[in-house]
Amino acid sequence: MKKVLIIAEAGVNHNGNLKTAIELVHKAVEAQVDIVKFQTFKAKLLATADAKTADYQNKNLKSQDSSQLEMLKKLELSFEDHHVLKEECRKLGTGFLSTAFDFESLDFLMSLNLGLWKIPSGEITNLPYLEKIGKLNQPTIVSTGMCDLSEVDAALRVLRTSGLSDSNLTVLHCNTDYPTQMSDVNLRAMQAMGKEFGIAYGYSDHTLGIEIPTAAVALGATVIEKHFTLDRNMTGPDHAASLEPNELKAMVKAIRHVEQALGSSIKAPSLRESANKAVARKSIVAATEINAGEMLTVHNMTTSRPGTGISPMKWHDVLGKSAQKNYKAGDLI
Repeated sequence: MKKVLIIAEAGVNHNGNLKTAIELVHKAVEAQVDIVKFQTFKAKLLATADAKTADYQNKNLKSQDSSQLEMLKKLELSFEDHHVLKEECRKLGTGFLSTAFDFESLDFLMSLNLGLWKIPSGEITNLPYLEKIGKLNQPTIVSTGMCDLSEVDAALRVLRTSGLSDSNLTVLHCNTDYPTQMSDVNLRAMQAMGKEFGIAYGYSDHTLGIEIPTAAVALGATVIEKHFTLDRNMTGPDHAASLEPNELKAMVKAIRHVEQALGSSIKAPSLRESANKAVARKSIVAATEINAGEMLTVHNMTTSRPGTGISPMKWHDVLGKSAQKNYKAGDLI
């Protein structure tokens, strides 16, 4: 089975500090993720002065009057910072990725030749943005938070019409609430999208803990994205719904275990399991002393371990036959 792509979403959990962003890269590498992802934006291009913060952001920021613009200004990384982070990822042997939230940032990421695109949930109704990415026809992952099926369909139509092939498309189920309540996850919708659109699917998780992304892998997810932070108690919009480094490591380990456990669709004993047949299964044995020539009956036969003799599945083949030798109770027939 193709390895599940695990994206550690550093996002804006660096709080605009390059040193913290580099530390996040190192922690993600320690957890053995495939890709570390950031967010690229110019605050003034992403939100107007009148745009309000979401309720979850107010709660996590412990503020009731913050504007999106003022919040985002504190979370920006410079384009030069991105070069530093990309090089750090290269040196450490992990993938670097970032999501663009405005056209200037999109052009900048194109100049980095990343070869992989991540469309965030908030941009899924941004037609010119979708067209620009679709024309590249490069592997593209689309988050679908806040969407119904018709909106996902509309976005995929734009991408496909622009030139993006289905082989380069992966759609992620997502719930844009931080943290997402278990009752709101609706994980089966992930499979429904994969079936509806005939493309690879995955899951971008905002729940607390690691159970749901692990379950998503068991349900066929090919990509898992999960926010992580150095410390959930840090101030910022996304820290509270993020994994800490040890939890990220545990999630990766759990996902890799599930990958191994899924196996194939063939029902057959494994090599190591086969060796236990003789120990765990039974054979037809003498229940009492049986003399040679005596008829084998339900009264003088039974079944017992080990399974090295005649299988009890041949019971009716043996029943009524004559004993070929003398047996003591417990002897294999």
